[in-house]
Amino acid sequence: MTRSFGDLTAILSHDFDTVIDVRSPAEFAEDHVPGAINLPALSNTQRAEVGTIYKQHDPFTARKLGAAMVARNVADYVDGPLNAHDGSWRPLVYCWRGGQRSGSVATILQQIGWRAEVVNGGYQAYRRLVFRYLYEALLPHRLILLDGYTGTAKTALLHRLSSRGIQTLDLEGLAAHRGSLLGGIPGGQPAQKGFESALAAQLSRLDPDRPTIVEAESSKIGRLMLPKQLWQRMTESPRIEVTASLPARAAFLTDAYADIIADPVALRDRLQPLRTIRGHAVVDAWEALLDTGEFVTLATALMDQHYDPSYDRSRKSDTRDWLGQVHADTLDGSGQETTADALAALIRRL
Repeated sequence: MTRSFGDLTAILSHDFDTVIDVRSPAEFAEDHVPGAINLPALSNTQRAEVGTIYKQHDPFTARKLGAAMVARNVADYVDGPLNAHDGSWRPLVYCWRGGQRSGSVATILQQIGWRAEVVNGGYQAYRRLVFRYLYEALLPHRLILLDGYTGTAKTALLHRLSSRGIQTLDLEGLAAHRGSLLGGIPGGQPAQKGFESALAAQLSRLDPDRPTIVEAESSKIGRLMLPKQLWQRMTESPRIEVTASLPARAAFLTDAYADIIADPVALRDRLQPLRTIRGHAVVDAWEALLDTGEFVTLATALMDQHYDPSYDRSRKSDTRDWLGQVHADTLDGSGQETTADALAALIRRL
């Protein structure tokens, strides 16, 4: 049996017990239906071997070899990760196009007695739904941007607002990046398609009748691009500004970027692109602070000489509404709590 889904919400709110992606691990790593598990019909190596035989030798031999491989792999899954399921288990299976791989796996599962179904059109059908949601349909969400200079703890405040019942969207969390030249985090970023899947799933869970607080970002977070419909909505949305003193921001950044500070060689490499923007003398001075371990002073210099001037230039051309301003006396844990309380009160009044 095949199952078709007319929109993104339908597939994300499916009523199956488990979603199984039977594509190769490499395909799964790039993107998959949120919550799916990967039980490859063919491993990366097996898929490459079968594909080579199909193209260069004999399609029949390739299909025969592939069938044997799939059967052995599914047998291992039945004996392993699927062994505990009883006869009422309902899996939803998909591959690239909803063809041979998912059909072969589902057939074996059905013969056992499990009520397996296949996604009509496979991953490609799912991907079309994501694309339509993010790039073609109008997003219904009402956004309010949380804005302010670098180091005003906007992401941390976003999380604290969420714990206070305010609806939020953490783009940097989804993109696995802190949104600046120095913003990379261990593990790297997801693929663009994977980012879009996670973003679409998150957006679909938000209540469009409530305002959603999102951190002010550029159209690109690290190497990932924001989908045009979301970016367009962000450029039209009003803002709330968070302010804090330069010393408070420097102290926060030094703590928040402790993982980067712990690797001075990598930090030095990340500073090099700024030579073409700020000049060699300025970056040389930053490197001297790095060499002597004066990290708070380095954070202060980076904001004062690079980040703040860039922010000021962008703000001069901004004509959007400003809904209010909240000042943070400190940005340690206690200061963030106080600031989040003030932000939540302002948002609720709005």
